[in-house]
Amino acid sequence: MEFDSFVLAAATGDLADADHAAAREHADAVEFRMDLAEDDPLAALDAYDASLPVIATNRVEWEGGAAADDDRRLEVLGAAAEYDAVEAVDVELEAIERGDAAGVLANLPSDVSVIASVHDFDWTPDAESLHSLASAALEHGDVGKVVTTAESVDDVPPLLQVTRTFAAQGMPVATMAMGEPGRHSRAIAPLYGSRIGYAPVRPEDATAPGQFDLATLSELVRTLDPNPRA
Repeated sequence: MEFDSFVLAAATGDLADADHAAAREHADAVEFRMDLAEDDPLAALDAYDASLPVIATNRVEWEGGAAADDDRRLEVLGAAAEYDAVEAVDVELEAIERGDAAGVLANLPSDVSVIASVHDFDWTPDAESLHSLASAALEHGDVGKVVTTAESVDDVPPLLQVTRTFAAQGMPVATMAMGEPGRHSRAIAPLYGSRIGYAPVRPEDATAPGQFDLATLSELVRTLDPNPRA
């Protein structure tokens, strides 16, 4: 999957959502949260026949997901990457730096992109720390994803500035601030060069705090900038 322009992903634990009218109309991809799947996620991928490319994520518990922190989690993610529909995988930066994900990354198909991600559910670090996190993520991933939690609207400008700094150098980052005070970042981050946005098809199926539903986020992004730039 190329991330040379903004990609709006329908975030879901149910791949059937990719056939939902809203997903077909508004999404560029589907983020399959394998950790949230009710049934075998690999069986779901085996049955998947929608046209949207898949970003496979098997989020671990210590970074906001539901997957256990064991070898099986990453093995399943690696197996998912073998499916033709899967064009990118999301791997936690901490798992990469600890070496846990080394086997998965070494055996990924050459056409599968890596999103190296950081999620902070407590706060938004200062600009220097944000820059360091994005740099570290980009060392290991085709996209460096930095997601923080906004305690106030004042937390958003430093995140956007870091986004623009990297995007202006042609370095693909994906950024957003979780929580109500940072909710607007999901709509305006693409203006600063963020490459990926996430939204559930239905509001009640949000996979992170502060998400807009897919149709709403699509409309906001398109209204603010009909030609999102890198």
